[in-house]
Parts: sequence; structure tokens; C-alpha cells
Amino acid sequence: MGFVIFVNGLVLLFFAALMLVDGVLFNATGPVFVEGATLAGFVGAGLCLAAWNRISGLRRVHAFVVTSTVWITAAVAGALPLYFWQMTGVDAFFESMSGITTTGSTVMSGLDTTPRGIILWRAMLQAVGGIGFIVTAIAILPILRVGGMELFRTESSEKGDRELRNATLFATATLTTYLVLMAVCAGVYLLGGMGVFDAVTHAMTTLSTGGYSGYDASFGHFDSGFLQWSATLFMLMGALPFAWYIRLVHRGTIRSQQVRLMIVSLTVVILPLALWVSTADHIPPWVALRLVAFNVVSVVTTTGFATTDYTAWGPVAVVAFFLLTAVGGCTGSTAGGAKAMRWILVGRSVLVLIRRIHFPHTVAFVRYEGRRVDERVIGSVVAFFMFYAVTFGALSLVLAYLGLDLATATSGALTALANVGPGVGLLIGPAGNFASLSDPVKAVLSVGMFLGRLEMITVFMLLTPLFWREAV
Repeated sequence: MGFVIFVNGLVLLFFAALMLVDGVLFNATGPVFVEGATLAGFVGAGLCLAAWNRISGLRRVHAFVVTSTVWITAAVAGALPLYFWQMTGVDAFFESMSGITTTGSTVMSGLDTTPRGIILWRAMLQAVGGIGFIVTAIAILPILRVGGMELFRTESSEKGDRELRNATLFATATLTTYLVLMAVCAGVYLLGGMGVFDAVTHAMTTLSTGGYSGYDASFGHFDSGFLQWSATLFMLMGALPFAWYIRLVHRGTIRSQQVRLMIVSLTVVILPLALWVSTADHIPPWVALRLVAFNVVSVVTTTGFATTDYTAWGPVAVVAFFLLTAVGGCTGSTAGGAKAMRWILVGRSVLVLIRRIHFPHTVAFVRYEGRRVDERVIGSVVAFFMFYAVTFGALSLVLAYLGLDLATATSGALTALANVGPGVGLLIGPAGNFASLSDPVKAVLSVGMFLGRLEMITVFMLLTPLFWREAV
């Protein structure tokens, strides 16, 4: 396990460097970041030195351990400045886990007057978490065959795409794309009237589909149609596959069933819901369209920004937003949720099953992007949804046992598992936050965010005796 220890040490050193950058930029909170950097750097250096001569015999089982442990290490490291600032240990860990998993749930209030160094740190956590998950989803989960992710590797490695088949080139292209989109987003926000600090931090949390804002009113603080439409566009761009952008640049192709499903499904949801809101609340259709488009895209892409309390739109809207929480963005993006690729595969699997029932002797297969999908991949996707449903049910039961009402328990469980941010209801809806919840509830939700970001199976594998017999 020397490799596992070494990688976690590097993660701590990386976060120590980020803390020093934040501390230098903002002197008011500099001491708390120096303290955090000192502790993280000391432990990280110790781990790296201890494991330096033990990095050998890397096996597939170690990838499971590394994938799981680095996110916990990152969350602990991210919590240090928040804890040294003024937050309790549980709140600091919750806020950091929410940031690094790009969930966007928060226990903080009074954000308008919170030191800018802390606001920047929350944005940096989400920016790092966004690119970290893209790397995890593209480079690690396909190897581990988690939830059909091996199909995404095939989708992203078409013949002739040298940039997509070479790991180094692909990592470089992905990071470049991520940073370029973030810079463009910040530039558009500046044009829309944001200050430099707000533009940079909100660009970080928009492209990472994280949703942290520096204001209690979230994105609703910016009463600008231009900014809200711009954020809607960039949230959607963050939820599209980054391999698709790379193919678009190098080959000029825009073909992607995931992208098509995202755009069509969003259109189908937004237009009738906007008509409903316009009619029910007696507001101009174009205003209703902007409000609905922003908040629907925010939930589906698991960003979690809000411009209004959409739960006040009535029971139809509440049910719609609850169901949209589980949808998610595209595979290979920064977004959470179940992912568009899996919904496509499940839908086509059902159609194939119905056809086989009606015509027992027919030969029918599930196809994706023109290729026949292996039955083992379909089984992996079905297993993912099974784990998703069971984990959601278990989290809901635990949260209800800890005293939450049914709506808050189920909504909290789903928003944590899907890495969305706000739930529904008065307590944790877009008009509230998670501050009033008990420490045990926050701890359970932190586990839910962690499981959702790692797509559950990766973590649950570590709980099986068979895994550890292979690892020894």
C-alpha cells in the first residue's frame, strides 16, 4: 500500500500549496491558511517520505483504495482552514466535503460579510473537485468497470483520436479545456457587470457545477438577465463531456447521444414548466422562461445555484425538481447524478426486453453510438442503479431516524447522493441551508456526498472480504 500512502501525501502537499496561495492573496485570513498549510504540509511530507521506498507492486485493487482515500484526504485538508477560522469540526468537514465533491450544500450563512479569503477557498475547493472528478471518471472508473464506465472509455477513444487515447495528451487537453472555459466564463461575467473577485469565484463554481456563491441569495444576488442566461449556458457546458469538446476541436464533430439527450430533455422540461409558472404566478413569459431555465439547468447539471425559491411555484414544480435531482449531467463532465449515458442504456435495455418478449425468436441488442453494447456493461449499469436506489433508501431511513421529516430526509439523501446542493422544503430548500441540522445528520450527509461522487460501487468494494483477500 506504499503507493496509496504516497498519493495521499501528495494530495496533502497540493492542498498545503493552495492554502499558501490563498493566505498570500488575503492577509485578513492569512494566519488560518498558514496554520492549515503547515499541518497539511507536515503530514503530507511525512507520508511521502515514509512511502518513498515502498512504491511497488501496484495492482488493480490499489486503484480502488486510492480512488476512495484521496477524496477523504482532500476533504480533511480542505476543512483545516475553515476549522482554524471559526467553524466546528463537523461543519468544516461538511463544508469541505460539499466543496470538493462539487455538491454545493452549505452550513454557512452571512456569506455577504464573510472574509473574501474564505469565499475564495470554497470556490477553489470546487474548482479542484471538478477537474478531479473528470480525471477520476475518465482515467480510473473505466478501469475499475464501475457502472458501465468502460463504455465511456470506448466512446472517448474512437479510432484516430490520438489525443483521447494517449493518457498524457488527454489529461493536458482536458485541463486546458477546463481552464479555458473557466476563463471565458469569468470574462463573460465581467462583461455582465460582476466585479473581478465575483467573476473569478463564480466562474470556478459554475464550470465545476459546484454552486458555491459568495452571497446568501446565491446567484439571485445578481439581478441581471444577461448574467443569469450566461450562467445557464456555462452550467450546461460544465455538464457536457469534456472529451466531446476535445473531439470538437480536433475533428470538428458534434455527434454525441449524451449531448443530444441533455439538450432535448432540458427543452422538454423547461418549456412546459415555464408556461406553468407564467400562468400560475402571473409573470411575463420571458421572465418565467429565464427563471425556470436557470433553476432547471442548475438542478439537472447538479450545480445548485438558485435565483429564486422554486419550491414556491407549487407542488408540480416541487415534484419536478425532486425528480430532476437524480438525472445528472453527462459522463465525463464535472456534473454528478446518475448520468445521461446510463439513462440512455437503461431506456434502450427496456425497449430491447419488451421486443424480446413480444418476439421471442428475434435477435435484438442494445446499441450506443452505433456500437453493440456488451451484456456485461448493461449488467454493470443495472447494478449501479440498484446500488443507487438502495443507498438512497438507506440514507433516507437513517436521516429519518435522526429526526428529519420525510420530505427533508428523502430530499437531503437524494441531493447528497446526486451532489446537487439544495433540496426541497423549507429547511434545506433553495431559500435555506444545512446549518440547523444536527451534527449526526451532517455527518451522514457528508458520507452521502462522498458515496455519490465516487459512484458508490467503488467505495462498497472496500467493504467486501473478497476485496481484502485479493489486496493482501
